[in-house]
Amino acid sequence: MSDHVHKSHNKSLLLYHFVCPIKYRRKVLSDAVSMTFKEVCLQIEERYEIHFVEIGLDGDHVHFLIQSIPMNAPKKIIGAVKSITAKEIFRLHPEMKRMLWGGKFWTNGYYVNTVGQYANEEVIKKYLENQGKSKYTELHRNQLKLF
Repeated sequence: MSDHVHKSHNKSLLLYHFVCPIKYRRKVLSDAVSMTFKEVCLQIEERYEIHFVEIGLDGDHVHFLIQSIPMNAPKKIIGAVKSITAKEIFRLHPEMKRMLWGGKFWTNGYYVNTVGQYANEEVIKKYLENQGKSKYTELHRNQLKLF
């Protein structure tokens, strides 16, 4: 996001929690693939009006905590994230296509919820850690953008 976007939309950023299952619920995110995944997400952040507050792995699905401007509908946000991450992971880690039987990286569905306007980072961290049944691994953590 550029500075002019931040100023024009100050105090109106929305915070979303997305959960995206990996196709066939496969646990395919090795350390190398996870690092690629994080790098791709941070590149997305530079090109789109979204900010990754946290990216976390929970076995066979990924949690995203994303801030964005109200004009970006959740469907648009997660559509871009899922599309670009899948394309780049398959490009940079061709073995993933074999592990996922040649098809898609993500399932078609996802979970989304808004996170309370007054939730602080500790509340958010506990919320994310308590979401999954497997061991939650924080892949990326950033501060909330406060304007």
